[in-house]
Amino acid sequence: MRVERKGWAWVVLAVLVCAGCSSPATENTESLNRLAKASSPYLREHADNPVDWYEWGDEALAKAASEGKPLIISIGYASCHWCHVMEEESFMDTTVARIMNENFVAIKIDREERPDVDQVYIDAAQLISGRAGWPLNAFALPNGKPFYAGTYYPKDQWINLLSQITTAYKEDITNVRKQADAVTDGIVLNDMISPQGTEEQADILSVYNTIFPDWEPELDYLSGGLAGAPKFPMPVVWEFLLQEHKQNNNERALKVVSTTLDAMAAGGIYDHLAGGFARYSTDADWKVPHFEKMLYDNGQLVSLYAHAYQVTKNETYAQIVEETLSFVSEELTSPQSGFYSSLNADSEGGEGTFYVWTKAGIEATLDTESAELFCDYFGVTEEGNWEHGKNVLYKQTQLEELAAKHAVTADAAILALEKSRKKLLEARNKRIRPSLDDKILTSWNALMLSGYLDAYWALGKAEYLDIALKNADFLKKNMIRSDGGLWRSYTNGGPSIEAFLDDYAFLSLALIQLYQATFDIRWLEQARSLADYAVTHFHDPSNVFFYYTSNTSEQLVARKFEIADQVIPSSNAAMAEVLFKLGHYYESATYLDMSVKMVGSLSKDFTQSGPYFAKWASLMGLLVNEPFEVAVMGPDALEKSQLLMREYHPGMLLMGGNSENLPLLENKLIEGETIIYVCQNKVCKLPVKSVELALKQLSNN
Repeated sequence: MRVERKGWAWVVLAVLVCAGCSSPATENTESLNRLAKASSPYLREHADNPVDWYEWGDEALAKAASEGKPLIISIGYASCHWCHVMEEESFMDTTVARIMNENFVAIKIDREERPDVDQVYIDAAQLISGRAGWPLNAFALPNGKPFYAGTYYPKDQWINLLSQITTAYKEDITNVRKQADAVTDGIVLNDMISPQGTEEQADILSVYNTIFPDWEPELDYLSGGLAGAPKFPMPVVWEFLLQEHKQNNNERALKVVSTTLDAMAAGGIYDHLAGGFARYSTDADWKVPHFEKMLYDNGQLVSLYAHAYQVTKNETYAQIVEETLSFVSEELTSPQSGFYSSLNADSEGGEGTFYVWTKAGIEATLDTESAELFCDYFGVTEEGNWEHGKNVLYKQTQLEELAAKHAVTADAAILALEKSRKKLLEARNKRIRPSLDDKILTSWNALMLSGYLDAYWALGKAEYLDIALKNADFLKKNMIRSDGGLWRSYTNGGPSIEAFLDDYAFLSLALIQLYQATFDIRWLEQARSLADYAVTHFHDPSNVFFYYTSNTSEQLVARKFEIADQVIPSSNAAMAEVLFKLGHYYESATYLDMSVKMVGSLSKDFTQSGPYFAKWASLMGLLVNEPFEVAVMGPDALEKSQLLMREYHPGMLLMGGNSENLPLLENKLIEGETIIYVCQNKVCKLPVKSVELALKQLSNN
């Protein structure tokens, strides 16, 4: 959609310097603004700003309408580095605050709590300038229609922009309104989906067979990840390629997955002292990260490394799973068993300060021999491998080469490096820590819950299942409403904000997994209940897709669909997977038909959208290959099912226990015996008692 660029709004892009816009030093304010009572930790961080911030809601919109002022809608999140920079430079400055307070109604939004609002104004920024990101600063009419939007502005540019927009709003309101209408029309048109695909199985298979060759030019076989920089982990892409390898014996798919996972595990994006991954790498080789740690990344990456371990038996992948879950347990888990959202990139006024090292700092912590070995392994130099003489830890050499250089055995090198890691971590923990965003989000918790379950199956550690069950109990108790719907966020001891489609989709998927791990039918029934709620309140009856917001939610200037994957997979693709799996469990033609229509309707978009349709591609792979339905019935059902799940079987629908409580389980319980039934496409193989025989049946697809 092209929005016509005319009028005042486009002039401000060229006006970047304003003479005489300097302001006095920031003054302290003794009073806190209304954000002090916000549920979001990110919003509360702005409580001492002199800006008269409002939360998004009727109060702010009504004030703007009654006073005839435009809205400033400033969107960020707690671990966003440049959000904090703009706060320090502009929002803490009394001169800037006075201009904003006199001429605008200023709204602050945590995009993680209100992704629905964020989606609207991100689209506006993309339409207006061709670029978007955070901090996002949008200007809108009192009714919320945006007429201008941008990202980070240095203070002088921000003051100048405020002046330009104030003048235009007072002197050229007709063009401002026309611009707002044009941008809003563009946002709406962006989401007008015309299904152009197919529901025919043969045609879906034809599309599926083109996905890997069409996407392959975008894959980086040398450094891993998607080609170019910056590099985001994008676990959903590598999950699809693992499935592609398993289903089609595609060795090139496995090669690029292994290259990617090896590079990330060795790179600076991974925390080699405490475990866990940073949000992304600023370079093409995974060396220098943006240092914030996000729950959604680590949940998905635990699942990915667990699956890769099942396929390759590479012990490094198992180690990454264990270390990352140790990090999550120690730093992102609440006493109530919810998972916190993120750790900031900044501490002590600088980005990455908590994580980086000088060579002198390492030498002061370790003995000489240990320091030399550690510095050689992790590329630590006197000059620094990053900036200002600082070093990001990333593996610079192979372990065997390191051992040979230092005339020690590989085992001795491993032991020495582990001792050094513990000492350096102990020293690092004495530093001022990055701030924690302690809100608990339903969809992100569901991704982490899935991560724990995938780790449980891959590594066989019962404590991972225990943690998953405690988290599921927390979510069930606190995030499921009395009407069957969900809350989005939990902070300050209570839930808030009506949930969005990703909350329903990811939690449903996690609960299906939890049923597979426990054979407790309550979890599967809860997943079905959430799916039914989503169908009733999110599904577009004139379309095959689901809106991101409920029909009971606040109606914004546009009601959005989320189709493509981002760093978090598409909520529509996840919901299609929910319907596909529940359709098989309950033999529901309605669920299956909805799922197939969703996938088929997008089939012509797969080659155009590249890896950003990876979640859809994975589901398409299940459609064309038909998942195994495996029933394990009898007194040892859980024990044998766990052994089955130690292997990688994408999309396998596991069920069983001691009750014939699902259609496929009827007439399959034999008293005193544990029997395994492997079925596919409505045909069951010969029942067997041993896991080994069942695994052979699963391997003969």
